[in-house]
Amino acid sequence: MESEAAVNLKWGRGRRPLTPLRVIRGVLCIVILVLTAFVLLVYGGFWSGVVLRFFSLHYSRKTTAFFFGSWIALWPFLFEKINKTKVIFSGEKVPARERVLLLANHRTEVDWMYLWDLALRKGREGYIKYILKSSLMKLPVFGWVFHVTEFIPVERKWEADELTVRQMLSTFRDPRDPLWLAVFPEGTDFTEQKCLRSQKYASENGLPHLKNVLLPKTKGFYACLEHLRGSLDAVYDITIGYLHRCPSFLDNAFGVDPSEVHIHIRRVALGDIPMSENELSSWLMETFRLKDELLSEFYDRGHFPHEGTEADLNMVKCVGNLVFVMIFTGTCTFLTFFSSIWFKIYVSLVCAYMASATYFHIRASPIHIR
Repeated sequence: MESEAAVNLKWGRGRRPLTPLRVIRGVLCIVILVLTAFVLLVYGGFWSGVVLRFFSLHYSRKTTAFFFGSWIALWPFLFEKINKTKVIFSGEKVPARERVLLLANHRTEVDWMYLWDLALRKGREGYIKYILKSSLMKLPVFGWVFHVTEFIPVERKWEADELTVRQMLSTFRDPRDPLWLAVFPEGTDFTEQKCLRSQKYASENGLPHLKNVLLPKTKGFYACLEHLRGSLDAVYDITIGYLHRCPSFLDNAFGVDPSEVHIHIRRVALGDIPMSENELSSWLMETFRLKDELLSEFYDRGHFPHEGTEADLNMVKCVGNLVFVMIFTGTCTFLTFFSSIWFKIYVSLVCAYMASATYFHIRASPIHIR
């Protein structure tokens, strides 16, 4: 595996300088994203994700997707239009309106955020969900968003996670509900130390010796297919590569990295994926062996094969979405600070509920009215 420094030297580019302008712009963007998320939660998310859920799970999800799809769309706008990160798609061009399982490698802590760039291009930004570590669900405001949008929290120990995962997956079966569910079978982001431990385990157990990904874990992926296979259209095998340097969250926000994100997509028909857990484990291992080879070629050539499968983001659409979010949040903020005491009481009660729901995973039980 080529070192990070070797890749930077080879392609002649590194991180952008952290100028005062980038710091100011990054802080401003983070503040706007936090504040808009908070207002959307209080005035949209509570009613769509909690109250409406008691009456119709389907319409609750549609309304929640409308509000938080508009917020999620702000992130690709930040990455691609403000910070000038090039997001380059390659591989297969995928249909726009499929119910899918996304199977991705986990190179760094922000991989999952770049899946929003693909979801936005397919009109699924409000319907993408993740299986992610439970500590992220406890973040102020962002954790509340993850809760309302039904991300699945895990401790990364199957004995502790199985009941929660299966219970939530069982609510995602309705084919009327659009769904993009993202799974990272490695279970953690890639580092050289973790890679060495993974390679040692592989040598001891007769498994492939991987250089650019970790050995995948099967049980969570198998549970997803077991519960959802009948309502899915396909699995998207996604491989993410960073040409110059793996970014952190703050690198993203300040626009110093990454300068390029490459996303390779392979669409897999469900009929090509084994049914039994043992056969699926072998299939998943082979899939990650192929990912490893693909990433080795990527680091050697600087790109994945068959580039250019997706167009650039529509600037007019992005700005229109930003204007909508700002007008909505501005109006709600005005009502909060300049109207009666009842608005303030309402905001306080919603915040108390969302905080408790985030920490204790309180979920409204859907009561369907036919």
